[in-house]
Amino acid sequence: MKRVITFGTFDVLHVGHIRILERAKQLGHHLTVGISSDALNFSKKQRNPVYPEKDRSELIASLKFVDAVFIEESLELKAEYIKEHAADILVMGDDWEGKFDFLSPLCEVTYLKRTEGISTTQLIAEIRKYE
Repeated sequence: MKRVITFGTFDVLHVGHIRILERAKQLGHHLTVGISSDALNFSKKQRNPVYPEKDRSELIASLKFVDAVFIEESLELKAEYIKEHAADILVMGDDWEGKFDFLSPLCEVTYLKRTEGISTTQLIAEIRKYE
């Protein structure tokens, strides 16, 4: 059984999230998703997520192609998360291309193309126009 792991904030869930998670699941039999903690998200993006980590985890866990979720506390712990969840394949969006190749001794590292024309940052900016 091939186990796939991926990571993300998954704030303001959109079709791009759905598509990349579906494609990640197609690479194996079990998909585990690490949801960035609120603190990790703030450290990466200098803003709090719209939805708290508990709500984002619940949304992602409810998707039929997601088998397990956990809270990712640190980017530096990716190798530990891969080991802990016995992942055979790490999937990341192609905006991270090359940045996780150093993990290839632990598992296969695959970068999937993002859905063009949609991003959480773009959606939040669009919504803020109506405030």
